[in-house]
Amino acid sequence: MRFLVRLVLTALALWLATAIVDGIYLYGDSTLEKFLSLVVVALIFTLVNTFVKPLVMLIGCALYVLTLGLFGLVVNALMFWLTGWLSEELSLGFFVDGFWSAFWGAIIVSLAMWVMDLLWPQSRAEE
Repeated sequence: MRFLVRLVLTALALWLATAIVDGIYLYGDSTLEKFLSLVVVALIFTLVNTFVKPLVMLIGCALYVLTLGLFGLVVNALMFWLTGWLSEELSLGFFVDGFWSAFWGAIIVSLAMWVMDLLWPQSRAEE
């Protein structure tokens, strides 16, 4: 149940990024179609962050140390951009137009998820 709630919250954070950042677009004929598209994109985003991001972090760990962690912002942007590319390839109606749009979109999604975690903290029993 927690996974589904987290998926919907991620979809809402992605929608917020489309509303704020110029260069991140969501296409669809109806509100339901856009919502379902966002849920699938949120699933892709979760999978990318679960499987690809740790590999990139492992390979680029020296850059994390050299930049005092600022390289993490670049990695987050690249993961967001990869999500946009995969979504475009799967014709899901979610498009990210370039690195800087992905950079700001990743920051918006990260901040939104951080706020949601503050509002609804995970208890030790749910882990």
